[in-house]
Formats: sequence, C-alpha cells, structure tokens
Amino acid sequence: MKPFPLQDRGIPASQLVLGSMRLGGGWDQSPLTAAHYKEGHEAVDTALEIGINMFDHADIYTYGKAEKVFGKVLQERPELRSKILIQSKCGIRLADEHNPQRYDFSKPYIISSVDGILERLGVEYIDFLLLHRPDPLVEPEEVASAIHELKASGKVRWFGVSNMSAGQIKLLQAYSDEPFIVNQLEMSLLKTGFVDTGISVNQEIARNNVFPEGTLEHCRQENIQLQSWSPLAQGLFSGKALDGQSEAVVQTAALVRQLAEEKGTTAESIVLSWLMRHPAGIQPVIGTINPARIRACKDAATLRLTREEWYALYTSSRGARMP
Repeated sequence: MKPFPLQDRGIPASQLVLGSMRLGGGWDQSPLTAAHYKEGHEAVDTALEIGINMFDHADIYTYGKAEKVFGKVLQERPELRSKILIQSKCGIRLADEHNPQRYDFSKPYIISSVDGILERLGVEYIDFLLLHRPDPLVEPEEVASAIHELKASGKVRWFGVSNMSAGQIKLLQAYSDEPFIVNQLEMSLLKTGFVDTGISVNQEIARNNVFPEGTLEHCRQENIQLQSWSPLAQGLFSGKALDGQSEAVVQTAALVRQLAEEKGTTAESIVLSWLMRHPAGIQPVIGTINPARIRACKDAATLRLTREEWYALYTSSRGARMP
C-alpha cells in the first residue's frame, strides 16, 4: 500500500489512530477512579500491541477527564512519550449556567486551551493541534497569530482542522505560514457522503448530501491527511443489534460478515479496510477503548479489498445502484 499523507510528510504515524473520547467515564464532573486509570493503561497497551502509535484527544472529551487519564498513563510510563504521537483539538466551548455551547477561535482561547491540554496530559508539547469545529466568528489573522506563537514556543509541532470544508481551510491557510496538514471528518460505511459527493454530480440524490463538495479533492491535492471520526459507525456493521435499522444497514452488515469469514478476519477490519482502500489514504480514528474491539481492528492496515468488493459494500450501504 502506498504511503498516506502523514507518512509522505515524513511523520512516522500509524494509519490507525486510537480515539480517547470514552476515557474517563461519563460526561460529568464525577471524580476519576483507579478503574478509569486501569482502563486507560489497557487501551494504550492494546493499541500499541496492534501497531497504533497515534492517539487522538480533544480538550472537551469527558470534560477534560480523558486527557487526565492519558496523562496519568504517561506519568507512570514516561518512556512512552517519545514512542507515540499525540493529537488534541480545541475550539468548542461547552454550555454552562451562563452561556450556550459555542465555538471560539480567538487567539486567547486557543492559547489557553493548549496550555490546559498540556497540563492535563502532563507533557511539554503535543504533536498535532486541530481546530475542532468551524467558528462562524473566526478572524483568520487571530488564528494565524495563535498558531505562530504555539509553534515558536514548541508547544505544538503540526496543525490541522476538524469538520471543515475546502473553503474554510483555504481561508485559514491564506493567513498562516504554517500548513494545515490534517482534516478530521465523519466518514464511514454508514456516512458515505465523501463518496456520494463525487458520484452524485448533477444527480437528484445530491440534494440531501451535506458533505462539502470539493473538500476531498482539495485535501488530496494539498496532501492534507483526511482522518475519519466514527469510522466503525458505532458497531452497526460489526455486531451491534440492528433492531429498527434500515434494510440497507442490515444487508451491509451481512455482507461485511460474509467478507470477514471469507478472508479469515473480523468485521471491524473489513469496515476499516473499506475506508483505507480509498486512494486519499484515510486515517481512521477508532473510538472504542474496549481491548477486544481494538484487537479486532488489527488486520485493517494489511487487508486490501478488491475494487469489486469495495463497490459491493458501497452500493449495499447507499441502498441504491450506481447512477
């Protein structure tokens, strides 16, 4: 398989990434326990076991507890820091008793967010910082200034975005000397908009597709790493109960199982390999911290679906023949 964009840039990242959103228990202010820290160690160990060396965070995940759990793992095993890549995100401010949920790309907030991330993780720098969701009130000059300061201080090595269109990336890039090299979007066998946009040009079905047109192509042209959040579609195609699901989902889950049996692998690996077969070099960010489910993903990077298998899964998932 050819290198994916981060590897093309000389960054030694694994193509699978472990997401941390479920570390630290619930989205509440309950205190962390020994069980949470144990869960963190087990998730990290299992990820390393199957070759994952990149870990995805966000400052809001379980109200910061996810980063604290990961920080505890690093504190107890400091030798890990030089062997892994850490990514986190900022820009979402959660609702509180005085304010609604909002997005904030102001320079002071970006800088303070990174300082909080570093403190919770107990590290001097993170490898990647992503701007989490587009801020309608963004001043790109402020973002550029924040990025320059974070880079110069050594707090962040590389920068990217999440949930952004090509136009939004271009606007930010026009003001920043530092390249945006990652864009994390929801893409999966369930959320096929990234494919639909390309094959539905001048088709009626395109009306209902929200994936931003031209974004996939822009990222490929600029060697921007496309990352997929929720790539396993919360287990819909790999064992989750399908009561109430559409016929397309039920049939696709059956096809995934069939292919897994034929290839002697797991449903999880089939679902991920479908994403990774795309020539954009998509990097799935798996959201589970269950060791068994992490291990079930281990074949994804070495499997290669045929063109016919890829199209069979896609056609099944979209529930309609190709136009």
